[in-house]
Amino acid sequence: MELEPQPPQLSDTNQNTISCKDCGAKLTFAPGSLSLKCEFCGAVNEIVIDESARAEAIKENDYLTALENLSDDQIEEVHTVKCNCCGATTTFDNNIVSAQCDFCGSPMAIDQKSTSKMIKPKAILPFVVQQRNSHEEFKKWINSLWFAPSALKKFADEQRISGIYLPYWTYDANTITDYTGRRGEDYTVEETYTDSQGQTKTRNVTKTNWYRAQGRVRNSFDDIFVVGSKTLPYRYLDNLEPWNLKDLVPYDEKFLTGFKTETYSVDIKAGFQDAQQKMQSTIDKTIKKDIGGDHQEITTKNIQYNDITYKHILLPVWMSTYRYNGKAYRFMINGQSGKVSGERPYSAGKIALLILAIVAVITALVLILR
Repeated sequence: MELEPQPPQLSDTNQNTISCKDCGAKLTFAPGSLSLKCEFCGAVNEIVIDESARAEAIKENDYLTALENLSDDQIEEVHTVKCNCCGATTTFDNNIVSAQCDFCGSPMAIDQKSTSKMIKPKAILPFVVQQRNSHEEFKKWINSLWFAPSALKKFADEQRISGIYLPYWTYDANTITDYTGRRGEDYTVEETYTDSQGQTKTRNVTKTNWYRAQGRVRNSFDDIFVVGSKTLPYRYLDNLEPWNLKDLVPYDEKFLTGFKTETYSVDIKAGFQDAQQKMQSTIDKTIKKDIGGDHQEITTKNIQYNDITYKHILLPVWMSTYRYNGKAYRFMINGQSGKVSGERPYSAGKIALLILAIVAVITALVLILR
């Protein structure tokens, strides 16, 4: 059974069933802990992790089986609202009538909802970095930018930071690759030449003998990360790595309280195709090492992917979307490690002033040296 790729979707946890044990108020997950904190009475409600459930949650799933057949307990229905600007879709509590899209900063009117069937995540990496710390990192990042518009510093003090769980696939595979190519071996010869003054001289020249090469190499891949979203630029999300998956816990809505969750728009099959692209560089390095010599060329390669497994997990990201001159820029923080990645605008005025300053210095030096 193969599910159709869906537009990027965000969903809020249904907190109606997650209430404080002391006062009955809705709870919010406290980053850096395994508990829910009541904002009204301050009570701490512990989230109990069953170790047998953890072992099941982090277990690898057979990829080919998932392509052919998914059981009902592996699928969930997600209720969503779509942003007309960027396509991200969010489910809000019923009493909310308007909101801002966390991905592009555009206003969203909560007037139409839809339902989609998705593969349910089995594990989640809870937030560790707290919101106030993420906001401080955002301000530090803004202040460190060269040629950033001056208005951004004031903007950073006022900007909203949202916690979002992003969908990821991880893939394991063992590969066998048959290849053909060429091995280049350098050698040195002495040659005679005539210089610009007409004198005959000698010099050493490196040349290369090329030989045919072929062989078979094996690689083993563990937890190749593929983001299941098309909403954010991959290059910035890749910069958030690494993630420590030893801290994964079973998927539980209690960890989602107070945060949004995006459901995948890159399905399991498309995700593995992305994973294959990531495996290519490692396979190529292994082939070149096997060819040996001083230079290597790969002519053909036939890759067999065996023992393919996957996990569908949620990873924590603090994110801010800010607009400058009508364009949206995204800033992201790894919610586990605090690592920063993001887009930034440039001030054309500051760059022009720098160019004018450089021209002025060069002109002054020319006048002095005359």
